[in-house]
Amino acid sequence: MASPTLTTPTTTTATRKPVPPIRSKHTATSSPTPTNTTTATRRRVFLSLSAGALLLSPVTQAWASSDEEYVKETTEVINKVRNTITLDKNDPNIAVAVAELRETSNTWVAKYRREKALLGRASFRDMYSALNAVSGHYISFGPTAPIPAKRKQRILEEMDTAEKALSRGR
Repeated sequence: MASPTLTTPTTTTATRKPVPPIRSKHTATSSPTPTNTTTATRRRVFLSLSAGALLLSPVTQAWASSDEEYVKETTEVINKVRNTITLDKNDPNIAVAVAELRETSNTWVAKYRREKALLGRASFRDMYSALNAVSGHYISFGPTAPIPAKRKQRILEEMDTAEKALSRGR
């Protein structure tokens, strides 16, 4: 059962002030003022022109980079992977080298994964596979865990085939 204070009004209707209706700031008034009309017209013209400019502009690849840059950066990543996975597990700099390799590989993958022209290349496919294997190993087992010989051999073979494909322009 409800409380008597909730069901009984505390003030009479004669003493209550009427509440004005709430108006939205974004709705137009019944008689538009000249400034509202000109602002709306300017906005409409601007949007129309900018949409037209976007449709007429030439389409370029957003993430495109030159082929020479791809070859150079991929070669650098190959060298960094080779140097890092051949380090001795007792080397005091292995954790730093693995961290740098992860940063480099993440940057390389983020940059070139979106380029459709590179996705079919043998060099990209082999590099991506090798980087995935190396990163997966260090994420799972830590930066000081040595890579097993079989996995290391497969990674180095993929690096070799990626390097050959790069030299052939593939």
